[in-house]
Order: sequence, then C-alpha cells, then structure tokens
Amino acid sequence: MASFLARRLGAMLLTMLCLTLVVFYLVNLEPNLRKVAISQTEMHATDQELESWLVKNGYRRPFLVRYAAWLGIWPKQPNVDPATGVATPRFSFCDEPKTPRFSGVLQGDLGCSTKFKVKVADKLGPALEATAILMFWVLAVMVPVALAIGVISGMREASRTDRVLSVISIATTSTPEYVSGVVLTIIFAAWLGWLNGSAASATEGHVTFYNFALPVATIAIYGMGYVARMTRASMIEVMNAQYIRTARLKGLGFSAIVLKHALRNALIAPFTVIMLLFPWLLTGVVIVEVMFRYQGFGQALVDAAGNNDIDLLLACSIVSVTLVLLTQLISDIGYAWLNPRIRVH
Repeated sequence: MASFLARRLGAMLLTMLCLTLVVFYLVNLEPNLRKVAISQTEMHATDQELESWLVKNGYRRPFLVRYAAWLGIWPKQPNVDPATGVATPRFSFCDEPKTPRFSGVLQGDLGCSTKFKVKVADKLGPALEATAILMFWVLAVMVPVALAIGVISGMREASRTDRVLSVISIATTSTPEYVSGVVLTIIFAAWLGWLNGSAASATEGHVTFYNFALPVATIAIYGMGYVARMTRASMIEVMNAQYIRTARLKGLGFSAIVLKHALRNALIAPFTVIMLLFPWLLTGVVIVEVMFRYQGFGQALVDAAGNNDIDLLLACSIVSVTLVLLTQLISDIGYAWLNPRIRVH
C-alpha cells in the first residue's frame, strides 16, 4: 500500500505540474495580457502605455521564469521605477513584497485578484467554503436517496416498482441542470409562491431558499438517477450470484441476505461512481451557482474568466485538478477496501 500511494502521489504531482503549465500558458496569451493591462490602466491608454505597464509588472519576462516565479521556485521580482529606482509591488491592494523573494504557490501565495482587488486566497477561501457547504448537502440528499432507489429497484427486478423507479432515474439523468433549475424555479415561484422575494435577497448576497435549497435540489436530482441506475445493475448482479443462492438454501431471511451479504458487494460499483461524480459536481456547480447567484467557487471561476483575472483563474485550476486527482485516488483505495479480492501494490 505504501509503495502504491507513493507512486500515485508522484504521478499526481507530475500531472498537476503539466496541467498547470498548460493553463498558465493559455491564460497568459497575448490577448489576455492586453485585457489585463487595459483593465488596470485607463481605457484610452495607448499601445505604448499598455506595453510599458506589461513590462513594468513583469509580464514580458521569459515564460518559464514567470511560471517558476508563480510556483515559488524562482524569486519573484518587485517592480522598479526606472526613473527613481524605487521598488514597488505589482498591485498595491495586495501588499506584495518590495524585495526579491520566493513567494509562489508552494509558499501558499496564490497571487492577487485584479477583479476583486484582494489576495486570491482571501477571495477563494470563502468561495470554496460556500461551495463545500453546498456540496455536502447535495451529497447528503443525493447519495442516500439514490442508493435506496437502486437497492429497491434491484431487489424487485422486472416488477412494476422497478419500472417506475427506472423511468424516474432515466428522466432525472437525461435532464440537464439548467433545465431542472428553471423547472424548479417555476414550480416554487409561479405555482407555489414559496420564494417571496428570495431571488431579490440572493442578488444582495444573502443565503436564501432560492439560492441554496433550489441549487441543492437541482444538482442532486441530476446525479441521483445515474447513481441509482448503477446501484440497481450492481444489486441485480449480486442477487443472482451463487453465494446468495447458497444463503437462501441455508434458510437465511431476506433482510439478512440483503444486509449481511448482498449490500456490501453491491455498493462497490456505486462507490466508484460516486467518487467520480466529484469532478462532474464541480462542473455542475459552475452552472447552478451562476443560475441561482450563489457566491461560491463556480461564481468565482466565472467572474475570473469574464474579467481575465489571471491569478484567480490559475488558483481555480489548481483546485479543480487537485479535486479530480484526489477523488480518483480515494476511489481506488475505497474499491480495494470494499472488495478484498482487489489488491493495490
């Protein structure tokens, strides 16, 4: 297990390095740099003034040097006024160092947000916390309901209950978040009248029924059907296995067979699916948070992309890559724990 974890962690670090290098290159393309320069100077600045700003703030240094400085393995140089020789930070609102030093991602310095005029960590931390709360309740709603639907459907294969639950599962999975979100809004706003100004309060940044309960329901409904279908297929396969037939011949009750013998083996495939849903949940969060104006990671990512906020975009990419790689690692370990026949080495 130790060697397996060491190899996987090494592969994860190499993957993160490669992906962040690609993202760093893309967000530092010339059009993006010019937009950043325009946003930080007067809109009617000349090309010479824009170029002077980019040179002054280090955006014209060699690409690999800037990438190494962003990582924190190369000293980050302050801006030096050529007329006075005085060192000044790139962005005064971030209180950046005025002397060369190692200050990058590896040291916990994610840079400055040119959109929100704060350090990236100060913006990204609360956004991730808000999204984590949202995702916790999504999983708390989605996983138990999906597993219950899948287990009941699998135990009653080809029955009317199975057909009804299968239709519901397929319908929820085939409905995108932006469609189910609109449908839920219409139901609770136009038909039931439950919102009562919640949408207006959400615009002001308050957590309301509109921008919390509805996002939770929207994301949970979409993922619920897929997990339920996988659980049903796994449950059917397990219930037809030879050791289940043997347990029945020994006279064990139906509940004992399901709980003690079938359920654990039936949860192997759904567990893997649930863990692999985390990257999808991150994508769904972006759509749903923007739709319901929930101030979380998805909203921060959209704001960063729409305003060419380079450092915030790079920080969001680190979070996304880390989440994907960690969930894959946890999925492999959990799969081996649920199925003793699987060995990781």
